[in-house]
Amino acid sequence: MKLYRRYRYALVLSVVWLVCLAAPAHAEDNRFKLKMGAKGKICLNCHVDFQDKLKDPFVHTPVKNGDCTGCHSPHASSHAKMLAEQVSKVCAGCHGEMVPKNAVSAHKVVVEGGCVKCHDPHSAKNKFNLLKAGNELCFGCHKDMGEAVGKVKFRHAPVEKGCLTCHNPHASEKSAFLLVDAVPSLCLGCHKTDAPSFAKQHMNYPVAKARCTTCHNPHGSNRGGILFDNVHQPVANRMCNQCHMDPSSSTPFATKKPGYELCRGCHSNAVNEMLGKNKIHWPVLGKKGCLNCHNPHASTQAKLLRAPMIPLCNTCHNDTIQRQERSQTKHPPIQEGNCTICHNPHASDADFLFAQPTIIGVCNTCHDWRNHTGHPLGEKVMDPRNRNVAVTCESCHRAHGTENKHFIWFTPMDEMCTQCHKQVGR
Repeated sequence: MKLYRRYRYALVLSVVWLVCLAAPAHAEDNRFKLKMGAKGKICLNCHVDFQDKLKDPFVHTPVKNGDCTGCHSPHASSHAKMLAEQVSKVCAGCHGEMVPKNAVSAHKVVVEGGCVKCHDPHSAKNKFNLLKAGNELCFGCHKDMGEAVGKVKFRHAPVEKGCLTCHNPHASEKSAFLLVDAVPSLCLGCHKTDAPSFAKQHMNYPVAKARCTTCHNPHGSNRGGILFDNVHQPVANRMCNQCHMDPSSSTPFATKKPGYELCRGCHSNAVNEMLGKNKIHWPVLGKKGCLNCHNPHASTQAKLLRAPMIPLCNTCHNDTIQRQERSQTKHPPIQEGNCTICHNPHASDADFLFAQPTIIGVCNTCHDWRNHTGHPLGEKVMDPRNRNVAVTCESCHRAHGTENKHFIWFTPMDEMCTQCHKQVGR
């Protein structure tokens, strides 16, 4: 009998203990003191059209469980959609940080907390609650890429399968461009370098560890072998040994000559003309020579440029490009990415590598200054501020832009004018 009482007493204590443990969890679960059974259902009394969302094949777990208050505050909020926090923090509450601390590259939209730009937070017809399926979602933002892929003659099979074959949509710990692995490891997942045909296609050069995207466009191309559309003639003619050592040598990728001397073999007229100028663009004379700006194998850009002109020039002339971005008035040659309208990219006898002998001649390429102003200009008109300098377009305007309209150096206008015309100053 005593033993029975002890067991009964122990059982009661156990039940009380379990109830005490469950109480805080229940209190947290029902922190808004909803009526029994009201969780989720009470929201649908007003949001009746939301019933259709529940019929989608992929429903977000909190929605499926009727846990609207897991993301929303039912009473008031400082955030849109009555969210309990800003979007990124709401999502991170369950999904953690999607960008690892050691990420090599991260998707901008993820970094900015734009989860709902790709995912529907409630339900969707696509896996992972994606707003659109496959490449259609990616090309919604990457429109230029979508259009380019749609037009190419030769398409890369992984692109057809889906962007996520090669890219991580959130962040990558291994490579730039959100690649799931670094090149060439990524490429070797499909392309077998030990096949005889692979060696033959690459003229027996040991390219298994080379960077495939030096020559190939990973998204697609109008040239066979998905080479970039603009191919250097020796590559197109399969004459790699015109520039490189023989494939059987101990240094097959070494070039036969350094810097611009190698390019001079074919482009002798251009190189000799450059070297005959008073001012030479320093990359030409650098250790890498022409390769500072040009890809020696293939490129998406004309003239085998490594990148579109503005990003390419921005590599060194970052301050100039940033100034134009801040400028009230945009200069079309810079906006359109055509620095070579004004500058010769290789060499010139004029200051700043101008494409014309004088700054007035450069500006006159687009602007007929004689119809623009009656202000005297030219070699015979000396600047009162500095008698060693002639009055030119640049005396009043800064071609790369200023914080003032029309590129003028100072505002108000009369303050600029009276620097020279002191007699009319106040």
